Amino acid sequence: MEYEFDHLLQKQVYDDMVMAVDSNEEDWCRMHDFVITNGQILEYTGHGLTILDVGFAQARNPLNTTFHYFEIQIIDPGENCYIAIGLTQKDYPKNRHPGWDEGSIAYHADDGKIFIGSGVGEDFGPRCQKGDILGCGISFANYVNSFSDLMFQDRDNCEWSDESSSDYDMTSDDVISSLKTKSRKRVEVFFTRNGSNLGVRRVEMPESGFYPSVGMLSINEKVRVNLRPLTG
Repeated sequence: MEYEFDHLLQKQVYDDMVMAVDSNEEDWCRMHDFVITNGQILEYTGHGLTILDVGFAQARNPLNTTFHYFEIQIIDPGENCYIAIGLTQKDYPKNRHPGWDEGSIAYHADDGKIFIGSGVGEDFGPRCQKGDILGCGISFANYVNSFSDLMFQDRDNCEWSDESSSDYDMTSDDVISSLKTKSRKRVEVFFTRNGSNLGVRRVEMPESGFYPSVGMLSINEKVRVNLRPLTG
């Protein structure tokens, strides 16, 4: 009996692992008020009554030079199409739309606005509807990493005085390190709709990196997610 029990337990663990792989749940590290079905379908399960009812999903891994872009397709816009696609820092609040808080940037399908760490958005693209494919990525080729250029830029913007050298307590290594840090954090984030580039915003990337994220806020909203599309 003990052998049979162990065998059944191992089979259950194996089946659970297979189901997890089949559902792509391993691609997500955080999921709030969402269920994932058929491998790539994210469905909102929240109440959709107030702005505190945001459903939020964050991918397990941040974008990088290998996987720098992802897409969602609106399967069902629900009641209001309160759907957001964007990037968030690792510890982003689970009940806040991407773009609303610091360390995030997102395109919102209901009004076509872009939100960059603020609850106030700016006009960016068209409103979206059922069937639209929205994409978000980072142009790592345009990564602002030339700290030498930044050094000259900062030098040109400085006002020198006779007292500045004696009061300045940073070493040259500190300056270079600081400039390198500044240069590493500026990235160009772009968004697409149905294969067309909507535009680019240069933002500061959090130290944790930028994680693909999806937000929803009204009943029956549903999207298909592709974290590794061939295009983009």
